[in-house]
Amino acid sequence: MHETRVRDPSTARFVTIHLPMPIPPERKDTRLMRAMFGTIAPRYDFFTRVFSYGMDRGWKRAGLKLAQLPPRSLVLDLASGTGDFSLLVAAQYPDARPIAVDLTEGMLRLARERGVERAVCGDACQLPFADGAFDCVFIGYGLRNFPSLATAVREIERVIRPGGVMVSLDFFLPANALLRRLFLTYLYMQGFVFGLLMHGRPRIYTYIADSVRSFVSIDDFSRLLGRSGYSRVNARGFLFGGIGLHWAAKAE
Repeated sequence: MHETRVRDPSTARFVTIHLPMPIPPERKDTRLMRAMFGTIAPRYDFFTRVFSYGMDRGWKRAGLKLAQLPPRSLVLDLASGTGDFSLLVAAQYPDARPIAVDLTEGMLRLARERGVERAVCGDACQLPFADGAFDCVFIGYGLRNFPSLATAVREIERVIRPGGVMVSLDFFLPANALLRRLFLTYLYMQGFVFGLLMHGRPRIYTYIADSVRSFVSIDDFSRLLGRSGYSRVNARGFLFGGIGLHWAAKAE
């Protein structure tokens, strides 16, 4: 959201109104999204660590701990990238069966090279799985990229069994206006520099700031989960609310 001040003709006073930020074109067009992530795939893991100050792996391990997977779990690693969650699950739960799903074949190719055994190219808004198929769904930095957050949340809820859980790690809009501005500026400037140096195209990484600017806060997403079939929702914030780790249990 962004703010603007307009004059109220009935009172001749200025009032503040909130307008939605424009959605990045990549988020509206899966072809653009696939092309962008295909370009960054070889350096994806490196920049994930850079943008998180090296804390990304610790956050993901914390998410895995929250999941408390049952024996022989069937797990969906959605928007898997190069398969971090799949590999963490396989290492800690040898009898689990993680399935990595990503929109970009280049990401899945790298995931397979890292040792991910099951990988499927798919769309989060149209998952090719039966209702209640999974014990747990992990989503790492994927929520902001889905064309429709509400549709993806419904699809994720659909494929989780009753009593199963969803664990998500992503960027969010800090609730505090000053921190929000500082966080977005940091993301944009860092993305501009790395995009220019590594690809000659700043947009490759300034997309991150744009996707966050048009996204929601940690609390907003928690409320959405509460309205979408989850009976219990917990969230933890990092980097002053710019990163959120959500855990939600589907109603039984």
